[in-house]
This record gives sequence, C-alpha cells and structure tokens, in this order.
Amino acid sequence: MASILSLTTLQTALEVGAIYSLVALALFISFSILNIADLSTDGCYTLGFAVGATVTLAGHPFLALPAAMLAGVCSGFVTAMLQTKLGVESILAGIIVNTGLYTVNLAVMGWSSNLSIYGSDSLFSLAKGLSGAGWWVKWHELIVLAGILLVICLLVVFFFGTRLGLSIRATGDNADMVRASSINPSFTITVGLCLSNSLTALGGCLYGLLNKSCDINLGTGMVTVALASLVIGESLMGRGSIPRRVLGVVLGACLYRIIIAVAIGADVPTECFKLVSALIVAVAIATPQGRKLIALQRQKLAARKAGGAQKC
Repeated sequence: MASILSLTTLQTALEVGAIYSLVALALFISFSILNIADLSTDGCYTLGFAVGATVTLAGHPFLALPAAMLAGVCSGFVTAMLQTKLGVESILAGIIVNTGLYTVNLAVMGWSSNLSIYGSDSLFSLAKGLSGAGWWVKWHELIVLAGILLVICLLVVFFFGTRLGLSIRATGDNADMVRASSINPSFTITVGLCLSNSLTALGGCLYGLLNKSCDINLGTGMVTVALASLVIGESLMGRGSIPRRVLGVVLGACLYRIIIAVAIGADVPTECFKLVSALIVAVAIATPQGRKLIALQRQKLAARKAGGAQKC
C-alpha cells in the first residue's frame, strides 16, 4: 500500500481533491439544495481556467480568481434565465449552455485549443516566493488550496443560514410554498445557480493555475467527478445540517481523488479512469440501499431464529 500511495502521491491527491471539493460544493447547491440537474458544469469548469489564465497572462494574477468566479456567475445567470424566463427544462438548459460555452471558451483562449501560463506569475508562484525556502516550498500549493477551500466552506455555511439562503433551500424543497410566501422562486433559483457556477469556475481556475496549462476539454467528465464526490460524502456523513453536509462533500471529494490515486499507483490504464469513476458513483449510490438490504436480511434471520427457539 505504501508503494501505491506515497506521500507525494497523497499530497497531489489532496490538492486535486480540494479543487474537486469546490465543484462538488457547486453540485451540492444546484442538485441537493435546489433540486436542479445543472449539466453546464463541464463547460463552466473550463471557462474558469480560460478566464483566469487570460487575466494571469495579462499580468494580474490576484484578479484571476474573482474574474473566473464572475465568468461563472454569468454562466449560471444564462442557465437560470433559460429555465425561469423561457421555460426550458433544467437538464436541457444545462446542455444548451454547456454546448455554447465550448465556443466561448475557445474565444477566451484566443481560438486555441490549449493555453499555457508557464513563465507568468500566478497565485501559486507568488505564494511560493513568500517563504524563500523550507517546508513551505513543498506544501505551499496544498496550504493555499486548503485555505481557499476553508474560506469558501465557511461562506457557504454562513450564506445558507441567512434569510436568502434559507429561501433558496425552501425553493428546492417546495417552490409553490415559497411562491405562496411572497418569495420569487425565479430569483432564488437564479442566485443559487450563479453561486453554484461561480464555485465551478473557481475550481477550474485553480486547477489550471496548479498545472499551468489546460486544453479545451479540461472540464470533460467533471459532472461525474462532482456527483461521485457528492454521493460519497452523503454516504459518509448522511443528510444532516448544512455544516455536516458541506464537510461530507469535502471528505467525499478528497476520498474520491485518493481512490483515483490508488488506481494510478496500481497501474490501472489511463483509458480506464472513466470506468473507475463510473464504478465509484455506482457503488456510492448503491451503498445506502445495500445497507438496508443487509439490515433486512439480519432481521429476517433473527426472526427465523426466534421462531425456531419458540418451537423448541
């Protein structure tokens, strides 16, 4: 096991897991809170890096993150408008936006299928230069990502405790009840999707800055990754309070990435990673039902033993 999952591999897995946590939190807001299947995640993830890298190359590394998040807000706004104003089904609206974002991403990247920020100052290179030498140099990327993730998690927990956040949660539970309470569900859906897509774009931006390059297909399969992280988190922590569920999402994303790291260490072919992701999702989804079946079988076995004892 030590050879499969070394300290360096674990560090990389946690770094990517922290980024995946942001995308999983986005899906948590749209899918679990709002009960909306937003399929624009793949394109929005790539949009985050495309915008962040362009701003970084322009010499503004600290503006890369807010610029990427603003681009994500715009993506979420368009998705919400299609649903709330034009009556497009949520799944179809996500597909439409995701398809359109492919061209938008190409335009932002200068009509090139890949973009590199090698040689340019970025958030991580500037953070590395703060210490000069020592343990910080080796762990600076993970520390920066963990700090950003912690701030985002605290803000999400705080937001969903506010009046607007509670209205968004109520919209996902029962939009008719919200409408009867003089709250506009179109507004709450728009705010929720804008927030969700901003986190997706932030994750894409951080992933691109971490690897210093990306291509137009960077976000392919991110919906599956986020869903796997979300389901694993809910299987671990259950459906409790918002802080508990947010913690579960983060743990699920990190655990998902560690499983992928183990698969890499076990020399699983790269071509099989999508299959591994699909299997993880299937197992995670089936786990609660499996527990119920096991508990039911135990009850039946106990009843049979009790019946046999009474006969004797």
